Amino acid sequence: MKLYTRTGDDGSTGLFGGPRVAKDHPRIEAYGTVDELNASMGMCVSACDPRVAAHARMREILVALQSRLFDLGADLATPTGAADTAARRGVRIEARHVAEAEGFIDEVDGQNDAIRVFVLPGGCELSSRLHVARTVCRRAERLVIALARGETVGAEAIHLLNRVSDLLFAMARLANKSSGIADVEWRKNA
Repeated sequence: MKLYTRTGDDGSTGLFGGPRVAKDHPRIEAYGTVDELNASMGMCVSACDPRVAAHARMREILVALQSRLFDLGADLATPTGAADTAARRGVRIEARHVAEAEGFIDEVDGQNDAIRVFVLPGGCELSSRLHVARTVCRRAERLVIALARGETVGAEAIHLLNRVSDLLFAMARLANKSSGIADVEWRKNA
């Protein structure tokens, strides 16, 4: 089978168990940005130093989350009318996935010092990549919320993205700490 099908040459794409829609449809924008987030997290994984225990664990968590993001993309690509298809494929994001992310947040942020100031993106390379992934995650969250205004979207999809962005922030701080670099603090314009 060839990689290309030519079916999207007209600017449309097919949804799982649903109709063809324009490639700039809000549903495609939402799951496309989740895919971008997944790729951004892959860049974070490649920057994890396996010799640093905190990095090794963050790598494990990130790889696990990449699979959840793939599930989220499939969830978003499956309209509500195709719920039976989604259920058979097991692609709906559920409360247990949100709880898993919360557990990761508690684990990672429990290693960080208490936050006392606003933290700017930066520090070591891994931290910077995690901050970029965090901002992509926030954009994905905004697009899923916008999609939910016009179509049915599971609340857990939005909750998961909210938690993942918090987790990426906590990881960025831990990446700096484990590299011996202080958080980059916001300085108020005086």
